[in-house]
Amino acid sequence: MARNKEKLVLLLDVGPSMHGVLSEVEKLCSMLVEKKLIFSKYDELGVVVFGTEESKNDLTTEVGGYQNITVLQDIKVVDGDLVDTLQKLPRGRVDGDFLDAIVVGMDMLIKKYKDLHKGKKRLCLITNAIHPIKDSFEGSKEDQVMTIAEQMAAQGMKIESIVVRGRLSRDANKGVMDENDHLLSIFSKKTHTRIVYVDTPTSLLGALKTRRVTPVTVFRGHLELSPHMKIKVWVYKKTQEEKFPTLKKYSEKAPASNKLATHQVKVSYEYKSVDGSSTSVIPPEQRIKGYRYGPQVVPISTAEWDAVKFKPEKGIKVLGFTDASKIKRHCYMKDVYLFIAEPGNTRATLAVSAIARAMKEMNAVAILRCVWRQGQQNVVVGVLTPNISQNYKIPDSFYFNVLPFAEDVREYQFPSFNSFPASWQPNDQQQKAADELVQMLDLAPSGKEALLPEFTPNPVLERFYRHLELKAKQPDAAVPPLDETLKNIVEPDPELVAENKSVFDALHRHFELRQNPKKSSRQWYQEKQSGSNAHVSSGQAVNSIENQPPVKIEKIGDLTPVQDFEAMMSQRDNPEWVEKAIKELREKILALLIHSDEGDKYQKAVECVAALRKGCILEQEPGPYNDLMHHIRQYCEEKGIKSLPQLLASRDLTLISKSEAEDSDVTAEEARSFFVKMEPKPDV
Repeated sequence: MARNKEKLVLLLDVGPSMHGVLSEVEKLCSMLVEKKLIFSKYDELGVVVFGTEESKNDLTTEVGGYQNITVLQDIKVVDGDLVDTLQKLPRGRVDGDFLDAIVVGMDMLIKKYKDLHKGKKRLCLITNAIHPIKDSFEGSKEDQVMTIAEQMAAQGMKIESIVVRGRLSRDANKGVMDENDHLLSIFSKKTHTRIVYVDTPTSLLGALKTRRVTPVTVFRGHLELSPHMKIKVWVYKKTQEEKFPTLKKYSEKAPASNKLATHQVKVSYEYKSVDGSSTSVIPPEQRIKGYRYGPQVVPISTAEWDAVKFKPEKGIKVLGFTDASKIKRHCYMKDVYLFIAEPGNTRATLAVSAIARAMKEMNAVAILRCVWRQGQQNVVVGVLTPNISQNYKIPDSFYFNVLPFAEDVREYQFPSFNSFPASWQPNDQQQKAADELVQMLDLAPSGKEALLPEFTPNPVLERFYRHLELKAKQPDAAVPPLDETLKNIVEPDPELVAENKSVFDALHRHFELRQNPKKSSRQWYQEKQSGSNAHVSSGQAVNSIENQPPVKIEKIGDLTPVQDFEAMMSQRDNPEWVEKAIKELREKILALLIHSDEGDKYQKAVECVAALRKGCILEQEPGPYNDLMHHIRQYCEEKGIKSLPQLLASRDLTLISKSEAEDSDVTAEEARSFFVKMEPKPDV
């Protein structure tokens, strides 16, 4: 852990021109330390500010110069005091010199670590770079920067520059800004680091990578194009979802005087026999895992499990090539991987470059079968896309995206809007108002995206870490309101809404707002897909199930069975209510038929059948209803009943077909001919 610890010095411009964003800089830098306290608690960090009236640094005392630069915090292991320091940055009154600040930061790292920890020492500069730096005593400014950059490279240091522009640079001298950008680019080229330009507080929050993840290969081996042609490659993860940190249980049982206590909670399990015949603990060698199969538990030993495991061989094989247009972007799954040639292997580099450029020229992609590790139980199939480098120092590579198997694909069929009645179709004015609303919501109307993915932090994680730091200091603190900067990510832009007020007004004019009945979106979709318009007659006899107010009914009674059924179906606090309601109404219908005297209860039974049919379609449970209808047909045939089939036919209460419920095995033709089959046999 100590081997990978980072040594970082923050160089922060606090001059007058930066005052407008210093609050965001404070949040960004304090967040950096907060994450280091969680993920990299052995990292070391120092803070230098420039643009202050006073000067407090070693170089001012030792050699003179380097004015208006203050070392707020010498390099030390990150702790809570650093967070407090960064949350209260001073507001300077003079324009600072970022080049002098870089030299002061380098001096701190050199004195602290000499020539050790090469590659682990880093400077992070945050400035707007709109003010000129001082002229060099010897040579030009460019020569001075070249000398500093070469010294930085020799010491194994890197510098990351975040340049804040936007509204802060509207009145600045463009010639000075161009000169400063050129000087900073020299540092970037010499130390192989990046310069990031941001123009909003939101993008500033995402500009500095507050958590650094060391890249680790997921595969090292051959990319097999054929049994006789293989290329040595390394595979890294290009992107990965950042998740919440793993929270561990903490115990306060350890004595306060014990400084070495870890306060960790360890959980262990003991297994004992359920028959109670023995109180001794069953050792691991006498335990076998069991897997549920219906009501049974099937024991499978480790040896049996290993015997049936799928054990593919480690390797990556090309299954074939196809046109890039045949692989849709929405089919990409999980994370993105980066394929590079084995470092230092010239032949592999040339081979990867040749194949990548040929694929790019032919607009082709490769389909791969991947097994990253020996003993890995699952096989990955994905698409390999060429990545042609624009930098001659960086070789060509590939991007790899996982593709879904057939079991991973979920295709949902939705009815066309054209199938709706004409009264539901939008007119030209409504269509135009809707189109303008969609166009207004574009995040990049002028080609410049408002929320760039690489500069937009995850607002959920940002809020979590800020609240975590607050709770660490004040355990009883309430959840603070959402930060204004995060509001710009999760809420509509007020300026955008104000500029497009006419679009919203047009939408209000052309679309009438009405009270929506109490229906879930799932029920609404199922009702429309089931073709309920074709069964208006059956729906007129009963009110819609969803329109009924929620009533706590636990049993279907004899007086109002339909209303009781609808009330039970609307109770969603427990999924068992639906099954119970369908079962009880089915039994109620059969009871009405059996106890009917010369058909006096047939009308009520038909009303119940209509309600049951409606409910089964909404819940996509055709089985109970169709079984009931077959039972009624058999009952009528045996008893020679003619009036009941006629009542059912007049209400079009036929079987539920597959077009109405996906789980039904009844075709539309079978449903239409059901009444013919229900005709009672003639008396002999």
